[in-house]
Amino acid sequence: MKRKKRMVIIIFVCVLAAMAIGIFAFLRQPSFGRQPSGERLERIKHSPNYRNGQFRNLQPTAMMTGKKNRWQALWEFVASDRSKLYPATPVPAVKTDLKHLPRTENLMVWFGHSSYLLQMDGKRILVDPVFHAASPVSFINKPFEGTDLYKPDDMPEMDYLVITHDHWDHLDYRTVKELKGKTRKAICPLGVGEHFERWGYGKERLIELDWEEKAAPEPGFTIYCLPTRHFSGRGFSANQTLWASFLLETPSLSVYVGGDGGYGTHFARIASQHPGIDWAILENGQYSEDWRYIHTMPGELSQAAKDLKAKHVVTVHHSKFALSKHPWDEPLRNEEQLRKDSIDIVVTAIGSPIGLER
Repeated sequence: MKRKKRMVIIIFVCVLAAMAIGIFAFLRQPSFGRQPSGERLERIKHSPNYRNGQFRNLQPTAMMTGKKNRWQALWEFVASDRSKLYPATPVPAVKTDLKHLPRTENLMVWFGHSSYLLQMDGKRILVDPVFHAASPVSFINKPFEGTDLYKPDDMPEMDYLVITHDHWDHLDYRTVKELKGKTRKAICPLGVGEHFERWGYGKERLIELDWEEKAAPEPGFTIYCLPTRHFSGRGFSANQTLWASFLLETPSLSVYVGGDGGYGTHFARIASQHPGIDWAILENGQYSEDWRYIHTMPGELSQAAKDLKAKHVVTVHHSKFALSKHPWDEPLRNEEQLRKDSIDIVVTAIGSPIGLER
């Protein structure tokens, strides 16, 4: 009897050890990136936005705002009726020959979710491209039918790759690896450069900014790194890299790249510091009452746009992945509400260019 009990214990310990080894090996994949270290970590420690071992939002921000914890909310999402989360027919999309778009045209091409191309006074800027997987494993967060039209090979030569934060649905390992040969520089929040260096980008190709810092990498182009209300992390360690919004300025245009984040006082503050924003590209989707402070709720979207005082608005973060419990097309109805609230909202299909001269 003792021998049988001992064998059970040995088998149990071996299974636990094998699971631990498997998890460790899984998390060591290059796609998870790397935690900041060395000079970058020292710079992070001196950031006014880094306190007690983590980056912090400007306002107190609880990640979970309901009665459920993160894992309970995840289980509810997986186990609930998901029929309305996915479109019944392919999402309308257009395949545009991006490589032959004249550089002289100021435009935006949205690729679904938060990925889009900007052309501003001759500069080509690609924001948060996710053209392969929005998760560590390919069978999770699969794109809606009809939305997976574009791949890195379809992209033209890029001047700048802009990443707002390191979540999987904004920073895709395979995509940025495949774009390395056609991108001059990558612009990202403080700490995210560690992932890029692990993936083969040299330091000389990185522009890594803290909130309220700016860079002017060439005449006629300035980028401001600005706050948003969110969080970061690709594995179990959260908030070791910064999340951000950006303001891009060229001689004739200013475009606010909102990234991810809940409503907060930062929108009005940004407008006071940077008056006359031409375009605001705002998050609209993947929200929930269970995490209302880290994604903009529908009832707050109009106020965010009004706080920014932008002349025109485009919404993103929808129509490609189901990452929350709202119906897949609810963000499209939110856009209609923006119009009713006297916001100049511009609505487009995936892949269809929007002219920025208005």
